[in-house]
Amino acid sequence: MDSLTLTAPDDWHIHLRDGPALSTTVPDIARWARRAVVMPNLTPPVISAADATAYRNRILAEVPAGVDFEPLMTLYLTDDTTPSMVAEAAACPYVHGIKLYPAGATTNSEAGITGLRALYPVIEAMETHDLPLLVHGEVTDKHCDIFDREKAFIDSALIPLIAQFPALRVVFEHITTAEAVEFVEHVGNKVAATVTAHHLLYNRNDMLVGGIKPHLFCLPVLKRDRHQLALRAAVTSGHTRFFLGTDSAPHARHEKESSCGCAGCYTAVTALELYAEVFDEENALDQLESFASFNGPDFYRLPRNTAEITLNRVEQVVPQQLALGQHEVIPIRAGESVAWTIARQTQ
Repeated sequence: MDSLTLTAPDDWHIHLRDGPALSTTVPDIARWARRAVVMPNLTPPVISAADATAYRNRILAEVPAGVDFEPLMTLYLTDDTTPSMVAEAAACPYVHGIKLYPAGATTNSEAGITGLRALYPVIEAMETHDLPLLVHGEVTDKHCDIFDREKAFIDSALIPLIAQFPALRVVFEHITTAEAVEFVEHVGNKVAATVTAHHLLYNRNDMLVGGIKPHLFCLPVLKRDRHQLALRAAVTSGHTRFFLGTDSAPHARHEKESSCGCAGCYTAVTALELYAEVFDEENALDQLESFASFNGPDFYRLPRNTAEITLNRVEQVVPQQLALGQHEVIPIRAGESVAWTIARQTQ
């Protein structure tokens, strides 16, 4: 198959940042996605419906003319979030979930939660209002090996949470392990997961062998190849509760290539083509449309897109760098080729 036409896809997990960065990140994602769930970990974080509405307006101001793109906003769960704030968010047409970051787990997570059980009244309000909880699923205990943090979170936090709130819709974001795959497959239809292109394409050998590759450093960190293979099997299986979420996260080059490089991979500029490459390698191009275009909106209870996008098996070279305000960001596979190219879209 040398050409593939899909229902227009969405990105169910992305970081756009704010300010001058938006002039790069927004056009990059709007090039191929009709909607994107925008993460709220700004500085300061997006904690109210009013914050989300204002941020949405800043994003929309950067959408190229004639392009149909809708940002789907989220709030940042903090120790100070209240049930009334949840009710307000649920009433806002622009807010589609609340994001849980354990404090210290990743970029701009300092305002994250320090304990989950104290927030059970807030979680109960989310269940009542049917507002999804989006979870960065890692423990931050310094005694837990970084490669085991996702599994430890499932056991210590996620299983008790779902038992306590069985009607709560949960998105287990950017899963990275075979254990997370197995959990989502068997826990029931209220739990889904996003999977990134970089966790499908790479494992920890790619990041570490021959010297650390800072532009492959992300959190959750890349795992062993057996976990990468489990993720590939999950997304190409046709299972309806795995869907596309890039977790594309721009960082200025000088901050990535430093003595303590920050975590995050920038994939938005060629993300759909990278996913197509994975599905092609797995002889599962017939499953890409469900993963990219159907499973996400079905879980979020939103309509599927009606437009289409066509990919051709034509190599393209990923840009060496992209502007990021006054700095530059290095995308994954910079200067190298991707096997697919977007040919056209319909409105």
